[in-house]
Parts: sequence; structure tokens; C-alpha cells
Amino acid sequence: MTVRRSTLVILTFILSLPLFGQTVDQRSERFTMTHQGHVREYFLYRPAGLKEGAPLVMAIHGYGGGVKDMPGDLLDAAERFGYAICLPQGLADPTGRTGWNVGYCFQEGYKLDDVDFICDLTKKLQKEYGFNKEATFLTGMSNGGEMCYLVAMRSPKTFKAVASIAGLTMSWMLDAFKKTGPVPFMEVHGTCDHVSEWYGDPANQGGWGAYTAVPLAVSRVVIADGCREEHVEELPQRKGHNKVTLYKYTNGNLTKDGKPMEVWLYKVEGGDHSWAEEDMDTYAETWRFFQKWM
Repeated sequence: MTVRRSTLVILTFILSLPLFGQTVDQRSERFTMTHQGHVREYFLYRPAGLKEGAPLVMAIHGYGGGVKDMPGDLLDAAERFGYAICLPQGLADPTGRTGWNVGYCFQEGYKLDDVDFICDLTKKLQKEYGFNKEATFLTGMSNGGEMCYLVAMRSPKTFKAVASIAGLTMSWMLDAFKKTGPVPFMEVHGTCDHVSEWYGDPANQGGWGAYTAVPLAVSRVVIADGCREEHVEELPQRKGHNKVTLYKYTNGNLTKDGKPMEVWLYKVEGGDHSWAEEDMDTYAETWRFFQKWM
């Protein structure tokens, strides 16, 4: 069989790419640390040429999965915008599924403190690699989004800003913590998300535990951040995809840097339980929000 030289060159180039066929965990450096008696695993991705004092984004995976299931676009965005990204791995809870302890009804009695782990890991990375403490951010999807709300309630000073994707505020959180933050906060959520319902699930029909409606959860953050104004923007709609409306709540209480707090809610009309990648450039929008607080 004869293969053209040009074809061989192209195939060699493609196969030499570090992204070819690799999952997020395979593209990243793997590390472990011991936290409260548990060996915890995390993956760190540092784009080539990253400078001292670079920003750091912590990205939390969803329930029942792991770092290997995270979208590769997360790492591509780190390359595109010039920051390091850390992806911690959740442990198995009493059901045997991997994830994060956010107080789902079936996690009752589960004592693992994932918030403390995330915060300790963040401080460890800042110290070891010199990542900028004033440019350290948190994001997460689904169960990772719940972690975003919980961290914002328990440890709002650890991160300069937080971005939840398809995340929820569990009802128990409302009872345990009288307010969220204050911390700049963003939420991306589909109105047809039938895992994390837009309108909430106060009767626990979904089996996760009772949780509040997304607009109410975000409103709670808006009040905690002292935001006084609302601005509405329509993102350019991609052909054949869902409409995205951005509600910006601005002119909030001042951060320690003297910047007014803001809360952004991206409402994806008809959107499902996802990163909303098909409807918007979620990673660019997240970084646009994070950059405001650097």
C-alpha cells in the first residue's frame, strides 16, 4: 500500500498533539495530599510559559463522575486566557458514587468536609506555585455548582469570585447560613434542566433533598452582595441553539479593593443540565466575569 508523503506528515502531526485522544486528567499533572485522614487526589494544568503570580481557577466536577469526565474546553480556556487550573477529585460517598458532600438527603450523617479540603488545597497551591491570591477563582458544574454556593457561604474570602454552572442552593443551606458571601458570584442555568430544576424542588421529588428555585437562590446572593441595580443583556443567539439572557446585578457593596460587587445570572431558555457550551462560550464568559475582580 502506498501512502502519500503529505498524508503521513498530517497524521504524524495530529498524533503528536498532546490533546489527541486524551482526557482532562491525562492532559494534567496528578498529585495527592492528605486531608483530615483521607488521601485526596487532584490534577493541575499549567499552560506552557505561565508566569509567576499567574491566576488560578479551581474547577469542581459533578456527581457520580470525576476529573476524567470534565470537558477539555476547560483546559483549552486556561491556554487561551493564561491561567492555571486545578481539578480536584471527589471521594465516594455512602452510596458509593464519587462527588462532593453538599448535604444531599442520602448523604445524611456523612462527615467528610469537602469545603475545607477545597480551601486548604487552594492555599497549598498558592504557596507552592506562587499563584496570585488576588486572582484565585472557583467554578463547578452540578454537584460542583452546589459546592460553589456552599464555599461562598462558609468561606467567601478564599476566592475573589465564584461561578456556578447548573448549581443549586439546598434548603438546609438556607437554614444553616443566613447569607451567602459577600463575594462576586455568577450562575449559568438552563430553564429545562431536569436534574437541577430551574424552579426548585421544595418537596424533594427528585431525591436530592429539598432545594430552592434558581432565581431565588441568586436573589439571595444579590441581597448579600448589596447589589442595587439590574441590567439585562441578550447574548448573540447561535443559530439553532437556545437563547441566553444575562441578568447583571451591579453597584453592590465594595470589595476590599474598592470595586462594587456584582452578581451575573445567565438564563438559558430551554437549556438542559450542562455547561451550556452549545448555547454560549461559557468559559469565555466565566473568565470575563473573573477578570473584573483581578
